[in-house]
This record gives sequence, C-alpha cells and structure tokens, in this order.
Amino acid sequence: MGNPARGEDELTQLHVAVLMGGWSAERPVSLVSGEGVAKACEALGHRVTRIDMDRDLPVRLVETKPDIVFNALHGTPGEDGSVQGMLDLMGIRYTHSGMVTSVIAIDKELTKQALVPHGIRMPAGRVVKSESLYSADPLSRPYVLKPVNEGSSVGVAIVTREGNYGDPIGRDVEGPWQHFDELLAEPFIKGRELTTAVIGSGDKARAFGVTELIPRNGFYDFDAKYTDGLTVHVCPADVPEEIRQACMDMAVAGHNILGCKGTSRADFRWDDEAGVDGLFLLEINTQPGMTPLSLVPEQAKLVGMSYEDLVQAIIDEALA
Repeated sequence: MGNPARGEDELTQLHVAVLMGGWSAERPVSLVSGEGVAKACEALGHRVTRIDMDRDLPVRLVETKPDIVFNALHGTPGEDGSVQGMLDLMGIRYTHSGMVTSVIAIDKELTKQALVPHGIRMPAGRVVKSESLYSADPLSRPYVLKPVNEGSSVGVAIVTREGNYGDPIGRDVEGPWQHFDELLAEPFIKGRELTTAVIGSGDKARAFGVTELIPRNGFYDFDAKYTDGLTVHVCPADVPEEIRQACMDMAVAGHNILGCKGTSRADFRWDDEAGVDGLFLLEINTQPGMTPLSLVPEQAKLVGMSYEDLVQAIIDEALA
C-alpha cells in the first residue's frame, strides 16, 4: 500500500508517518518519542503525519499513503511483532526490527534461548507462575522478578531478605505478581547498570559506546528512566577498556543474532568485583526511546551524530 520506490534524487523528501502512543504501559513515553521524531523529520524537510495508534490504524495508513512508517511505539503491540506483521501484510516499509525479531526480543525467555547458545552471558533463571510465589521463593534471595514480555523496567521487583514483600511474598502486597500470571525469576546481580546502543544491521552494525546509569533511589525502574533528575547518566561510562569493549561486542552480537535493524539498546549488569566474567546482558530493546532523556540519542551525540542525523540514518536503513 506504500508508495513505490523513489529515485535517489527524491529520497531527500519523504512522507513519513510517525506511529506513536498506543495502549501499552509505555504510552506516555512513546508519545514523547514520537513527537521528537516528528519534529526531527520536519526539520529534515520531510512531510510528516503524526498517528496516535488505535485499532483503526490500517484505515489511517491507507488514507495517509506514507512512503515509510517511523515506528516510535514502545511495548505491545508496537514492539512485539503485531504492528510489524500488519505493516508487512500491507506492504508498507517501516523502521526498526521486523516481525520475527520483535517476537523474540520482547520475550526475555526467548531472547535467552536465542543468545545464550552463542556464548552471550545472561542471568540464569526460569519462568514461574505468580500464584506459586505466595507459598515459596523460586530462587534464593536476593532475586529479581520481571514480566516476561514488557520493557522499560515495567513491573520489576527486587526481592530481598530485608524487603517488605514478605517471606514468602504476601498475596496482598503490591507487586508484579498481582498484574501478570507469569514472571521471569532471575538471580540479582550486584554491581553497576550499563547500556549500549547499536545502529545498523549485519556487518554494518556498530555500537555507539557505553553509558553507566546511576539511579538516585538505587533502582533503575520506570520512573528512574523517564523522570528528569532521578538518574545520572555517565556517558561515556568510567569503566575499564575491556568492559567497554565487551559491552559493545556483546551488544552488536546480540543485535545481529536476533536480526535487529535500525537501532537497538542492550542493557547490562556488571559486578565490578568479578571483572569481565561479572558482565551479564539483561535484554535487548528493539524500540529504544527517542525522548530528550533517552540513551540512544545521548550516545549518538557522543560520536558526533545529531538527533536529526540519527532519525535520518534509521529511515535510510529502512529504505535500503
């Protein structure tokens, strides 16, 4: 349904539909990301249609007839393969990863199954029924509970012996067990929070650098990610060269093994008392944020790429 391929001389001006919003827990973040992308596209000379996603999206796209969709959605259904599959069926080009990659990457357990056999170090763990938590711990404390297929640290809990969740966890205590039937339980990795952004695909994929995230409340949760002043970004991170290189190598390897396109962001925990053996990949985000507080634009700036340049590079890869 999209417009046919254009000649090189016409590629400088496109009709870009920026897809944002939706109905996931990350809707507010997506709206900010989408508006930033839309303004950047306009600054680049493109014609922009902003689309706040609802269930009439296919009709909106048929009416809009964009050259390309810039997917600025976060969470489901914009990050889990649903929107990607619909756009594939409609024959509309779009940014970031495709359907199969998105299905795997949104699911933390599937991501492990894809990456660990290739030598990428990830925390051991298992999927548990939330109901089972009220009778016994699935792992020795401290451990982490997180939804299997949500991003942006939505619904993450760190269960410690000193915490106030109860032992075992209380049925009436607020936590992700009250909102999800199943959760991923992983050992808690002490240490530092690191992240690396990747752009491109295949042999053209490259990592921007490494950022350390220091949340003021001690936990890099949803509020810490998206509330100004709650997290200190140390960019570039003050880490040994072998750790910086290991983060970048693992991020690019994971990006390519999963088949990511556009940008992705790999999140790590590093036990700095264990050297490189203490570095663990937690997840790969295929739709990283593009807000003023987001990590990918911040790292791109570090290597001399402006926000507008980043947006254009993502578009160019989707058109290639």
